[in-house]
Amino acid sequence: MTAIVALDYSGIGERALVARILARDAGAVRYLLTLNNQRLFRVAWSILMNRAEAEEALQDAYLKAFDSMATFKGDSALSTWLTRIVVNEALDRRRRAKRRENILEDQGVAFVEDYREALMRGSSNAQSPEQAVMRRELAKLIEAAILHLPEPFRPVFILREIEGLSVADTAQALGVTEQTVRTRLHRAKQRLQALLGAQMASVYTATLAFAGSDCEALTTRVLARRYMS
Repeated sequence: MTAIVALDYSGIGERALVARILARDAGAVRYLLTLNNQRLFRVAWSILMNRAEAEEALQDAYLKAFDSMATFKGDSALSTWLTRIVVNEALDRRRRAKRRENILEDQGVAFVEDYREALMRGSSNAQSPEQAVMRRELAKLIEAAILHLPEPFRPVFILREIEGLSVADTAQALGVTEQTVRTRLHRAKQRLQALLGAQMASVYTATLAFAGSDCEALTTRVLARRYMS
């Protein structure tokens, strides 16, 4: 009997990966989600500033992406294409929330956004208990400071400084010019440095973790809705 060898999706290229997703290859879908979950979650959170809303936006954005996957032409990286869909979904959700807020205010009801879950939790590398506590506390400080950035600055900062996207990819994902990306990033850094100081830069990558059980849970939900409904 010939042994079945698991396919290494990382080595097949984006066009081949898209083709497998269009052919309803669940393994290809799982690979794509696992590869992009953290980045896209951070992008959604940077706009919505609410964990539950960000997760829902990301899930719906994925489903929209799969429905329109055949339109992907490869003019940009697949991750950039997905980022743009997530940005649009998050912005739409924020606009709808704003309309609901305005209706409530017109009726004399105060609309208060719940930010209690804005400080994200995630996995970290092995370290001493003291180091782990310190790292978590620093990450919380940075996440809280990011919440205070003006809305145009947050996605730029997260994509460039936390996710490490290039200026060009960030500009394409957000639909702005490269100069706008540079300007917003510079201003975001100035504001954060004023709040935190330069010594905090080393813990940027520990913030807004979306891995482990969080990543797997979202992947499982999307797969269930895509292939089991």
